[in-house]
Amino acid sequence: MDTARIAALLKPFLEQPLLPSQLDQISTYIDLLLRWNARINLTAIRNEEEIVTRHFGESFFLARHLFSSISPPCHPERSQDMRETHVLAQSKDPYTSSLPALPKGIPPAPSNPPRALDIGSGAGFPALPLKIWAPHIPLTMIESNHKKAAFLHEAVRSLALTNINVITDRAENLAARPDFPRAEVVTLRAVEHFEVILPLAATFLAPSASLALLISTPQLPHLTTLTSMNWHQPISVPQSHTRVLSIGVLQ
Repeated sequence: MDTARIAALLKPFLEQPLLPSQLDQISTYIDLLLRWNARINLTAIRNEEEIVTRHFGESFFLARHLFSSISPPCHPERSQDMRETHVLAQSKDPYTSSLPALPKGIPPAPSNPPRALDIGSGAGFPALPLKIWAPHIPLTMIESNHKKAAFLHEAVRSLALTNINVITDRAENLAARPDFPRAEVVTLRAVEHFEVILPLAATFLAPSASLALLISTPQLPHLTTLTSMNWHQPISVPQSHTRVLSIGVLQ
């Protein structure tokens, strides 16, 4: 898919344009997704432009609120190699209904980037766009379906992404393991049995970590069941009437 068209479709979801190298990765990702989708059911969306807005747009919208990039003076756009990251996972601000936007958080030490974990990664959203946005973060993707996990491995190879671990197992099995590493950022999107997965996702959180959810508004009442979380005001996803981004910080 033409990268200029990708950039135009993503504009409502971003505050500033992506780098040409990132747009190239997205184009490669789309081509791979469409080829594999002809053999296994990765996504019900077949239209390229809708894939950009529904999958990539929503994922980058999450990424931009979790990680705020600072452009170095030597580059007119964000520098992928010199990116400084602010992580909401470090913030302990409580939920308030008057909060207009999510806080930027505290920059982590460059030698200790936040670990991210995505549950039920499927076709790789939002996990792989999150990695494209912040390539320095260690990323773990949990996907129990072997065919989908094989696609994730191929996507990681094709996009030349590093420091990624794809685990083919059920999340409840991993959550029961006390030796399984906890993460500073845990993401969850478009999963079945949300009310069951939600408390399970919280068990993967490190102290003061963030749980980032891309959900629909009818699912918001379930968030109150996690009494250990401070939830920020949900933010409406652009071009959607029902989809929201909700981020909570473990107390």
